[in-house]
Amino acid sequence: MIGEIDLFGVFLPPLLVWLGLGLLLSAAMRWSLSRIGLYRYVWHRPLFDLALLVILTGAVSYAAQRLF
Repeated sequence: MIGEIDLFGVFLPPLLVWLGLGLLLSAAMRWSLSRIGLYRYVWHRPLFDLALLVILTGAVSYAAQRLF
């Protein structure tokens, strides 16, 4: 387990970094989903976007734990 991540002298908790990566992935997926029109089938778009962010942040956290 990583204690902190050093980013140019600023120590950040790993969850904050993983959340940032999850946010970038979520933005790319939201753009893709709206581009191909799959949001037509989503009942509550903000709730779906939040769930997508949580799932992607968990996946990034899991992948980072396995790699490091």
